[in-house]
Amino acid sequence: MWSFKLSFAPICFIAIAMFHNTHAQNSRQDYLDAHNAARAKVSVGNLVWNATVATYAQNYANQKIRDCNPAHSHGPYGENLAEGSGTFTGTAAVNLWVMEKSYYDYTMNTCARGHVCGHYTQIVWRNSVQLGCARVQCTNNGRWFVICSYYPRGNYVGQAPY
Repeated sequence: MWSFKLSFAPICFIAIAMFHNTHAQNSRQDYLDAHNAARAKVSVGNLVWNATVATYAQNYANQKIRDCNPAHSHGPYGENLAEGSGTFTGTAAVNLWVMEKSYYDYTMNTCARGHVCGHYTQIVWRNSVQLGCARVQCTNNGRWFVICSYYPRGNYVGQAPY
């Protein structure tokens, strides 16, 4: 019986490690940390998690699970979408959006020609103060679909994000 306990312990450790790795960088706190790090760099206050916004994001992600098509929901919240393969995490999605900062010109409040920066400006939109995100694996191709929803929405034409 003692040898069973010893051999069972490593199996439990491996299972816990696998569970942790599959959920690493996809928790509510991971999404908040990635967003708030970008916001801190431009002196914008932290976002907080909103369960209603997160439920909206999860419901929309569940609708996209069959095709993984990154089409916007046109719902009541600001929205960032991403799709990736392999071990694509929620944090990786946020980092992709934040990388758009290099294309954003704050002085002119414009994005460099031929580039996108609206995902970044939504992340740092001063008046957006609540966040909810979700991630699902698509059944058609095994890719990951990530959505983050923001309340209130941002990216109003003619307004700077911060």
